[in-house]
Amino acid sequence: MKRIITLTLLSLFSVSMLSACNTVSGAGKDIEAAGDKIDDKAQDCKDGKC
Repeated sequence: MKRIITLTLLSLFSVSMLSACNTVSGAGKDIEAAGDKIDDKAQDCKDGKC
């Protein structure tokens, strides 16, 4: 019985860690996209198109 409980807890922990990685990865992509837009706008203003 202890083995079943241990395996169940381990699998739940593994699934939660994998989903957390996807969340962090998505957030990183969103932040990178925002940074790219800010960089593009700054370059436009620098070129006098602002």
